[in-house]
Amino acid sequence: MTPLDPRDWRDRFPILASTNYLVTHSLGAMPRDVEPRLQSFLDEWATRGVRAWGEGWWDLPVTAGNAVGALMNAPEGTVVMHTNVSVIQSLIASALDFSGRRNKVVYTDQNFPTCMYVWEAQRRHGARIDVVPSDDGGIVPTERFLEAIDEETLVVPFSHVCFRTSFIQDARAIIDRAHEVGALVVLDTFQSLGTVPVDVQELDADIVCGGSLKWLLGGPGAAYLYCRPDVRARLRPALTGWAAHADPFAFETGAQRFADGPESLATGTPPVPSLVQALPGYDILREVGIDRVRAYSIRLTEALREDLGERGFPCHGPDRPDVRGGMLVVALRDDEDGHAFVRALAARDVLVDYRPEAGIRVSPHFYTEADELAAFAEHLSDLRESGGWKDFVSGRAGY
Repeated sequence: MTPLDPRDWRDRFPILASTNYLVTHSLGAMPRDVEPRLQSFLDEWATRGVRAWGEGWWDLPVTAGNAVGALMNAPEGTVVMHTNVSVIQSLIASALDFSGRRNKVVYTDQNFPTCMYVWEAQRRHGARIDVVPSDDGGIVPTERFLEAIDEETLVVPFSHVCFRTSFIQDARAIIDRAHEVGALVVLDTFQSLGTVPVDVQELDADIVCGGSLKWLLGGPGAAYLYCRPDVRARLRPALTGWAAHADPFAFETGAQRFADGPESLATGTPPVPSLVQALPGYDILREVGIDRVRAYSIRLTEALREDLGERGFPCHGPDRPDVRGGMLVVALRDDEDGHAFVRALAARDVLVDYRPEAGIRVSPHFYTEADELAAFAEHLSDLRESGGWKDFVSGRAGY
């Protein structure tokens, strides 16, 4: 495997010319090619008008799905695009029957909150929610997770990489246990795909979902839903729409007649510009190679973790890089304001973010240079030693 050199890619991302961009875990840097792709969309709208639907727009949820699917070894025709993961998981939930004895939903307290909200809402339909607690460090031991999955479990929706700790859950062990008892798995790869290798066929995954705005560099509004064909064939969501119909332009009335392919898990009119803008990020990542991204990410995060430790900034989450995603979470003292640190760093053109019960989240990607991480560590030390972060305590929490 050829080592990765970030200088080969940096000129493809305009923001890197002026900003130390270490917040890919939240919003990836925009590829330069997004602008001409969106201009092409505008030109099509301006010159082709309604004809553009039949010239590619209508098919984009599957063509874009094939593009992102290639990054997780998903066969063609198994991925369809949506606007966000909340919609995707709500759609899957709407296809399940919680009225019987098998009605348990198992996930951990480290799931991203939006996914918790979706499944909590199913209580009104009979769902029993079993939240597996984490240890004090925010890690959920795999054995504890597996023990919670039993013959009464209907579905296991869980995060591959946890947003607070960067801990990589053992997806294969969890999927195997779920299958052993006849449960369905919904694997959320929002914080992994693009920086941690994911192979849906090797995992024997039922359903995989996530969004493009982080490591996939696709911006907001382009979420992906992979469903293994045998699973898809038995799902009949209540959350549906005309794009999921077997013959949408027949405008049939009455009950839904589902399409045979990935479109059966679609809803309504697709978000064309969001899908167009996502494609350049997928293209670049195929060109770079996820395995190379992962090797480079480990090298950078390990060096940064050591540097921060020497400066008195321990990292929250796993020490071992093989069970840690592309993000490091920097712990602060109890008397320090994480949001203030983030604002102080942003004033120095260093972009990171902060999450409660975690710390400052920092994420190099394949376009990050080692000296940018060294500069981040130096700024962090200076803000603590000088007390400069205190000048940014008031104000709106955020980036």
